[in-house]
Amino acid sequence: MKVVVEAKLKAVATNVRKIREYRGYPQEYLAVKLGISQNAYSKIELGYTRLTVERLLEITSILEIDIVTLLNNTNGDMVQLNAVSAVQNN
Repeated sequence: MKVVVEAKLKAVATNVRKIREYRGYPQEYLAVKLGISQNAYSKIELGYTRLTVERLLEITSILEIDIVTLLNNTNGDMVQLNAVSAVQNN
């Protein structure tokens, strides 16, 4: 069970990075918005720091992504999903 949870947490952290890159935001931008250092933010994306629900909600708000979408997409298709979503919304 612990292995499954760790894999899911890593996938969510990877999704956060992919969405940030897709939006064109540098790590420093999110770090400032979150009130943390760039180094601390980097550790979130690398999965070294566990995300709290509060922090995850803050990140999803900044990245303008639904938290359910972020949590459910763990197969590496996050960027493609958002590209399709952006086209549909225009």
